Amino acid sequence: QVQLVESGGGLVQAGDSLKLSCAASGRTFISRYHMAWFRQAPGKEREFVAAVSRSGMTTYYGDSVKGRFTISRDNAKNTVYLQMNSLKPEDTAVYYCAADGHISDLRTDHEYDYWGQGTQVTVSS
Repeated sequence: QVQLVESGGGLVQAGDSLKLSCAASGRTFISRYHMAWFRQAPGKEREFVAAVSRSGMTTYYGDSVKGRFTISRDNAKNTVYLQMNSLKPEDTAVYYCAADGHISDLRTDHEYDYWGQGTQVTVSS
């Protein structure tokens, strides 16, 4: 069983930065998994934010966050990060970490089998 725990969310002002963390607990070794961040705002569908391959060599970003967000992974710490800079009110959402070992498109949410509980990010204008 893969257990993922997100942290680092909070209330910030537009233009600020936040760094989210997704830690795998128990006997989970994230080096085995492709990892991603998705987000969901109230009344909206879940949106792809960023993904990183198992090796860390390949990353993907949603169009709305390119150039502002950076995904990274530290397999030794069993943790994936999302550095969010130049935050905008439209970035307000619950951010979810996801993991899966065998997927063809890292940007597609239904391909991921394992999810964290989410962390709230609120950006005020």
